[in-house]
Amino acid sequence: MTTDTVTDVFEEHRPVLTGVAYRMLGRIADAEDVVQEAWLRWSSASRDDVREPRAFLVRITTRLAVDRLRQLQSRREAYVGPWLPEPLVTDFGPAVPDTAEQAVLADSVSVAVLVVLESLSPLERAVFVLREAFGFPYGEIATTLDRTEAAVRQLAGRARRHVEERKPRYDVDPAQRRDLTERFLAAAAGGDIEELLALLAPDVRLVGDSGGKSKAPLRIIESQDKVGRFLMAVAHDQAPGMEIRFLELNGGPALLVLWDGKPDSVFQVDIRDGAIQCIYIVRNPDKLISLAVE
Repeated sequence: MTTDTVTDVFEEHRPVLTGVAYRMLGRIADAEDVVQEAWLRWSSASRDDVREPRAFLVRITTRLAVDRLRQLQSRREAYVGPWLPEPLVTDFGPAVPDTAEQAVLADSVSVAVLVVLESLSPLERAVFVLREAFGFPYGEIATTLDRTEAAVRQLAGRARRHVEERKPRYDVDPAQRRDLTERFLAAAAGGDIEELLALLAPDVRLVGDSGGKSKAPLRIIESQDKVGRFLMAVAHDQAPGMEIRFLELNGGPALLVLWDGKPDSVFQVDIRDGAIQCIYIVRNPDKLISLAVE
């Protein structure tokens, strides 16, 4: 391959590599670091025997992501407060034309699923991501992880059961989520406590991620009354210079709060039976860098 061809081949597969790395690690910067390392290995490797570049690149990226995840786990154990994945702007667009495939990719990158994936071992997570999100054959995953196909099938079964047991059951209708998100914003911004409480499920949960670097709950808040009171207190802190934008993050509608043009926080809700079941708030400034508005 010429230098141009080597680069073109890698760029062709970059979206898949980034998708695998992000689902493995939950942070954009870590995913980009892994993909960059994969590029360095690809560009310096002997490619004479590489018949399927995509499989080769996914193998490199997955192994690097597994190693990086093992390094990060000790840091995650010392994380201050609840951990949430870094918000990811999702727009599958024409690159993923099939609606069913879009739904699978969106679900595999949702906050609820990524939080559950945190409880898997690195190998279980790799198998789950490659199989469930990207549909790789068991034999190819076995080669990627240097395991037998039987071992990979065992890992896949264990990971799938674990996710199914712990993954909350939320409604995924995008129009309904958008509508409830807009009504949630209007009620909070307008100080309408009755409307706000009417939108919340009785057992609603609020999960805030600050990493100890900004103001946010250090524990999960539960119940309609407690979550409602917290949100009204937040709404009362509004000041000039605040702007709110709608965008799609992690496969669903979200609110980006800007202070003086800089990302301050992200709000996203999950719904069930027409009510808000879970509210996620990301305020760790390190996780909002990619959302900076030009």
